[in-house]
Amino acid sequence: MARRILNRKELRLDDEDLERLEAESEEGEAEERREPKKAVRRKSRAKAAREVRLKAFWGVFNQALVQVAQFEYSQRAEADKKAHELSESKKAPHFVQLIKKVIEE
Repeated sequence: MARRILNRKELRLDDEDLERLEAESEEGEAEERREPKKAVRRKSRAKAAREVRLKAFWGVFNQALVQVAQFEYSQRAEADKKAHELSESKKAPHFVQLIKKVIEE
């Protein structure tokens, strides 16, 4: 059995006419009601993020990730030496890791 061919152009025109009629009736109802408009609330401006300054250090840590010593960034050799000494004397491995701390101004 063959299907009936739809005339899409007529269907679109019917739909547009229906939408136009609905819009006109809504406008008429809106004019009758005349409700006061609500005040639009403005979004508050977000504060600009303050730049955080960091300073780099070398930290000597044990196996439990507890910082044992701290050295300036330019003293990497001393930090490695301290980690090696602690590893041998305490028989637990110690390592050197970079630490970045916030500079308070």
